[in-house]
Amino acid sequence: MFNEETRLEQPIRWAMVGGGRGSEIGYAHRSGASRDNNFKLVAGAFDIDADRCRDFGTSLGVDPERCYADYKTLFEAEAKRDDGIQAVSIATPNGTHYAISKAAIEAGLHVICEKPVTFTVVEAQDLKRLATENNRVFGVMYGYTGFPMIHQAREMISRGDIGEVRVINMQFAHGFHNTEVEKNSPGAKWRMNPEVSGPSYILGDVGSHVYYLAGLMTGLEVEKLCCTRQSFIKSRAPLEDNAHVMMNFTNGAVGTLWASGVNAGSMHQQKIRIIGEKASIEWWDERPNQLSYEVQGEPVRILERGMGYLYQDEPGVGHNRIGGGHAEGFFESWANLYSRFAIVMKATDEGDQKTIDNTWYPDIDAGIDGVRLIERCVESADDDAKWVKF
Repeated sequence: MFNEETRLEQPIRWAMVGGGRGSEIGYAHRSGASRDNNFKLVAGAFDIDADRCRDFGTSLGVDPERCYADYKTLFEAEAKRDDGIQAVSIATPNGTHYAISKAAIEAGLHVICEKPVTFTVVEAQDLKRLATENNRVFGVMYGYTGFPMIHQAREMISRGDIGEVRVINMQFAHGFHNTEVEKNSPGAKWRMNPEVSGPSYILGDVGSHVYYLAGLMTGLEVEKLCCTRQSFIKSRAPLEDNAHVMMNFTNGAVGTLWASGVNAGSMHQQKIRIIGEKASIEWWDERPNQLSYEVQGEPVRILERGMGYLYQDEPGVGHNRIGGGHAEGFFESWANLYSRFAIVMKATDEGDQKTIDNTWYPDIDAGIDGVRLIERCVESADDDAKWVKF
């Protein structure tokens, strides 16, 4: 079970940029960060409109004087305070991530950023350089990676339970954008604007999630890929709302990734199936407390979160916030990640290298890899699905 007594002596003073009123992701950040009292929301630039920012921030209990009109003012003003912020989460549209993250690191802050962290690999690598030079933690919000059964799968593969990995099938294919919803949805509209979203819509928005899960579970790296992408809602071009990617991995394994927003009738369909030489495992985010374990020639086994037969010595497996049989979900996953972010931020500030080395979290390298996926897929798709080096 997750040990609720394991927390920081003093919560990290924390702010948000973006994530204002009506933001589903903003609420997820605040819920995850506040769950274990490791972070305390004390400031923010929640909205580009100063009045809306102040009205929303005060409704959350933030001092109105610490609800700022923009992120630059936030960082400058907080740096002058003895009780100024120590970390910031960035939940703004994609095109702003690089500038805000860069300013935050230069202001001496730890950063948790939505993905994709930047438009280009060069920009993402620059953020890594800055974070390293300034000894700051840079976390990337791959929010599904806090589910315990993801870490059970990772441990099973590491211990050889399925044998050498041969095939990885990845998909995140929902149906909520099968019509031109962006006409009436501001949240969808910016995602389908290349000036704000970047060179990709659906691959960056959802495909990168399941791609990161594949790397986390297997430890494998992509050698080369080819991609086709489509804009079934024609007004979205040049951004895709559907994409298929084929991948070759460095160990000889192969994989496919289907990312879609036009899978009519589907809720999420984020699934990952990893096929080894003697068994397969499969995880589905709509049933996140179960992991299917299928050994050739034997009945299918459904492994349940919170049970003693799992690899409890792996910390991620044991992060159960309620006993097995009860449904844990999305907010618990985010809380598990924020718990890890807090641990490594404190360790970084105290020079505790052992804790840093022993604490997994989705870091800037995860962000760089996700941006690289988008770049290579766009390169391949725009060159008639040519195979490209990863």
